[in-house]
Amino acid sequence: MDKVPLLSLILWLPIVGMVLILLTPKEQVRLIRFWAHLFTGAVLVLSLGLWFGFGPELHGVMQFEERYNWVPLLGIRYHLGIDGLSMPLVVLTALLTFLSMVYSPTAIHHREKEYYALFLLLETGMIGVFIALDFVLFYVFWEVSLVPMYFLIGIWGGPKREYAAIKFFLYTLLGSVAMLLSILVCYFNSSPRTFDMMELTQQQPLAKAPLIVQALVWLGFYLAFAIKVPVFPFHTWLPDAHVEAPTAGSVILAGILLKMGTYGLVRVNLPLLPEASDVFWGLLGILALINIIYGSLVAMGQDDLKKLIAYSSIGHMGFVMLGVAAAAKDGMAFADAATRSAKVMALNGATWTMIAHGLMTGAMFLLVGVIYERAHHRDLNRFGGLWAQMPVYGSLFVFFAMAELGLPGLAGFWGEFFSVLGSFRIYQWAGFAVLGIVITAAYFLWTVQRMFLGELRDEYRHFPDMNLREQLSLWPLVVLTFLVGVYPPILLRVIQPAMEQVVEWMMRVHGF
Repeated sequence: MDKVPLLSLILWLPIVGMVLILLTPKEQVRLIRFWAHLFTGAVLVLSLGLWFGFGPELHGVMQFEERYNWVPLLGIRYHLGIDGLSMPLVVLTALLTFLSMVYSPTAIHHREKEYYALFLLLETGMIGVFIALDFVLFYVFWEVSLVPMYFLIGIWGGPKREYAAIKFFLYTLLGSVAMLLSILVCYFNSSPRTFDMMELTQQQPLAKAPLIVQALVWLGFYLAFAIKVPVFPFHTWLPDAHVEAPTAGSVILAGILLKMGTYGLVRVNLPLLPEASDVFWGLLGILALINIIYGSLVAMGQDDLKKLIAYSSIGHMGFVMLGVAAAAKDGMAFADAATRSAKVMALNGATWTMIAHGLMTGAMFLLVGVIYERAHHRDLNRFGGLWAQMPVYGSLFVFFAMAELGLPGLAGFWGEFFSVLGSFRIYQWAGFAVLGIVITAAYFLWTVQRMFLGELRDEYRHFPDMNLREQLSLWPLVVLTFLVGVYPPILLRVIQPAMEQVVEWMMRVHGF
């Protein structure tokens, strides 16, 4: 297995599929769909090879590593690798992309050739971000993932799709420029000069630079990642993009693209710039609480089901930021074994929430698409009594609503639990995050009441329940949401060694 370039196969197979789709006449829709299903399915199967071949006991070691000189003159390498942070995100990306392809024929009926080709390009960009260990490669894939989503929203989106697509593009591009400047500062301060993320983490090229320089570089990375999360006040692009995006686009946007931001904070900001992270830990914690409480309150006020799920994502990503803030806080507390353990727990919660949110919110957007294809609206005030007419749909919606509000025994509970518990040991005011949990429970229960309880309106009496294609796109997410909820070690054993490594890198810089 070590001789097989598994990461490269996973990374570039979608491009092969995209080329085949582009070579297929647009009239051959079935063949185009076949290529899309075949290649996204193949990537999913290969990503499961990563899961079963991964060794959690190899503490702090990048696995399935590939390293080739790309531009030796500038120290740029084709360097790929995964650890317990990136591997689950690669598998999640492959899963949600494949399920999006399974669902897409239900909703996409025009320009299908371009749609599926762009989706495969998007998959390569997303996976590349999670497995690239060279900053130039990381930046290239970061930008690659931006372009297909812009077109997916702009061509197949809702009535205001052009506005939403341009807003998404400009926000993300602004962050990308700031990140590029920070990458260049790290490169020109390294010795020997390199863009390799692992070597830069070992070198700590800015460790002796003035703290103001470190802080500015940290802010450059943070701006790119915070816009992607999105962190308040950079969140305003998200509801527009979600509401206007096609269903599968919303699944990928919430399930994967938001995680690129939080992944960057854990992969780059914390280990590469630990002293600057300590400067901003309080700001991170405050913004995390704003995300949680503000996002939840605004979600409660929504009548558009899709916009409600979009704002709920802002709240859920706040729990990721809560854990990141706890890990960023430095000081002599690092010498305390209990505090180090709390930091690891907080990061476990942050990473767990990334995965769980992808499963749950991806499913919720698929469910929004199912009802929209029948009702052609998403107004919660116009629904009612749907459970009697669509029992399978109602049961699946309630299941994922319970997961979203953090019901114990489902995936959503553990991320919030670890994040709040670990963060509370570092800064007690993190306990205010429980307000967000209460508000989340309130608006999801209210949503269930408005949609599924009460008397069924006459206009909905002819609605068919979910068909086989729609169910196939959701049942894998049901199984995984339940499985990781009732048996958390299946995911925790992979995540924890990587989080311990992040904390160890930060400790080494501070002399502990």
